[in-house]
Amino acid sequence: MFKYHCLNPIAQIGLEKFSGQYEKTDCVEEADGILVRSAAMHDMELPENLLAIARAGAGVNNIPLDKCAEKGIVVFNTPGANANGVKELVIAGMLLASRDVVGGIEWVKENQSDENVGKAAEKAKKNFAGTELEGKKLGIIGLGAIGVRVANVAKHMGMEVYGYDPYVSVDAAWNLSRDVKHVLNVEEIYEECDLITIHVPLMDATKGMVGEEAISKMKDGVILLNFARDLLVDEKAVLTGIKEGKIRKYVSDFPNATTAGKEGCIVIPHLGASTEESEDNCAVMAVKELKNYLENGNIINSVNYPKCDMGICAQAGRVAIFHKNIANMITKFTACFGDIGINISDMTNKSKGEVAYTMLDIETPASEEIIKKLQSISGVFRVRVVK
Repeated sequence: MFKYHCLNPIAQIGLEKFSGQYEKTDCVEEADGILVRSAAMHDMELPENLLAIARAGAGVNNIPLDKCAEKGIVVFNTPGANANGVKELVIAGMLLASRDVVGGIEWVKENQSDENVGKAAEKAKKNFAGTELEGKKLGIIGLGAIGVRVANVAKHMGMEVYGYDPYVSVDAAWNLSRDVKHVLNVEEIYEECDLITIHVPLMDATKGMVGEEAISKMKDGVILLNFARDLLVDEKAVLTGIKEGKIRKYVSDFPNATTAGKEGCIVIPHLGASTEESEDNCAVMAVKELKNYLENGNIINSVNYPKCDMGICAQAGRVAIFHKNIANMITKFTACFGDIGINISDMTNKSKGEVAYTMLDIETPASEEIIKKLQSISGVFRVRVVK
């Protein structure tokens, strides 16, 4: 029996995927797995028996990834599950910024008591006249699940699309329209594009990546969209850019005191993935990842451990080892099994940065003796008996 705990409300359609092997607990200390959306976990005391955390969404900046890796706690996210919802809002943001729809709506509200508001609108509408998207150059920084979808839709809308992502995955490349111009230097996007949208994860390397220097290279009157994370952009530099006429509109899905209500800013209350469909998709995907790991030891879509899939174990036992990515570890593991006469029928080892994950299928159940031997090896974080 496995126990799971929800730090945030998780869509019921996802929780229904748990079988009778699972029990929901209100006590986080009892949990083998945690499901989370936005709850902050950095200051949280992680239970010793906790095996995995599944984030129902893509961003994981609310989770202490390194701390979890050192404890052998696998952190999952759900890339692509909310991509369509975010894509649709990005397109809406492009239209709102290009046509000044918001300004026009506000004018109508201000003049709602005027009996001749219709006639007055004919004179006033020139103040809200915008530009069309067709024929404009769109720069997309980050060609992940969302960036690719935005690119493909923009091509269908008649835009000239530039994409930048030095780490674009094979899957993303296959799904990307062949008409998208893949640039090798982000400065080309800054210099050439009429609209720029950001779709990269927030990391030390990307924090504040769009700042004063980047903005200075952009075309006058550029529209900048941020539906990824507010900290990717130096928003004070953006306000300066708006004031100086460099930036026509800044569209953000992250309300804060810097941009809320400011001239030239269209700030949306973090609605990107807040659709019923996105929340359902994320919940289902998170639960499936958690189940596959708890039941089989398989890791799919982890952000702190490598992908590793050995299917369902058909042998008497399966052992998973979390350890540092250093030389001779496999030799030491196999020697432990050999010393006490346990035969290994199958094995896989994968690494990700400084950490690694090894799974071994064995022909006899793992004994307490072998677990202690493995745990005593320098560089091992955790040993888990999967079966």
